[in-house]
Amino acid sequence: MMDQIISRLNNNQNVLLATHVNPDGDAIGSLLAMGLALEKLKIEAKLFCQSPIPPLYRFLPWSHRVCRILGDHRKYETAIILDCGELERIGKEAQWVRQIPVIINIDHHSTNTYFGHINYVYTKACATAEIIYYLINEIGVTINQPIARCLYTGILTDTGSFRLTNTNHAAFEICQKLVKAGVDPHDVAKHVYGQYSLARIKLLNLALDSLEISKNGKLSLMTLTHKMLKETGTQNEDIDGMINYARRIKNIKLAVLIQEYQKGHPPTGEKGRYHVSLRSDGSIDVANIAISFGGGGHVTAAGFCTESRLPHLKKSIFKLAEAL
Repeated sequence: MMDQIISRLNNNQNVLLATHVNPDGDAIGSLLAMGLALEKLKIEAKLFCQSPIPPLYRFLPWSHRVCRILGDHRKYETAIILDCGELERIGKEAQWVRQIPVIINIDHHSTNTYFGHINYVYTKACATAEIIYYLINEIGVTINQPIARCLYTGILTDTGSFRLTNTNHAAFEICQKLVKAGVDPHDVAKHVYGQYSLARIKLLNLALDSLEISKNGKLSLMTLTHKMLKETGTQNEDIDGMINYARRIKNIKLAVLIQEYQKGHPPTGEKGRYHVSLRSDGSIDVANIAISFGGGGHVTAAGFCTESRLPHLKKSIFKLAEAL
């Protein structure tokens, strides 16, 4: 599979690199690292993400070069889609990206739909950044400090600072090499975890106020509405990581965060659009739960989008607690 990707890149000059909406550290780190590597190969690459880069990741090199508008899709010979279980995860431009001659799908989600013409899906990887590390080495590009910084951030964040069950021996082995390449772990951690805006703290306060616990004490649920974002002056990217507060409550096996997509609260009796994030303590496969709602993800971290009435959605989620 890697040979196919390298062969394709060696015969291309215009490549689109894209990742999913509401990007996390792995999505952004992988996107930027691959872009920097292609530049060394003198391959013209456009970096695309429909959502803005969250402020905590804007310290990464080339983050300012990520575009939110696709432009003319006909100029690209190849599209490399990173950290997406399905092509639609890149957002509304998926319909145009699908028309690019060759789509390369690079991912580590067990629920990946293998949507590419070439699929490099390695579910044992701790992060997509781990796969990109292998690919860059195989291409023959030396991993310098900027590339290493992006890859380290991807692995650090997707393993939850090496605390989640996807933390494997490769995570430590690769990060050791990335540190040797010039990464300063303290500096990366300072940017990713060290500082929050006052607005984000106010949003966190509202999120914690919304916390609900199932009757058996094994499921926790937080709800974030567009009204809360407006009141605190925050954006979608400020929500990143908040579900962990619900997950870390003693005896909780399943943590859920409902995020309202639709601007404004829907009128009584009407459906709203929501994104639901799921996190488990490792004893529950939340990917299977997400799949049953039309989503996907990992064993311990997954999600789905839905149109529903909020009370009905909550009732459906709390019903899951009965099986915990």
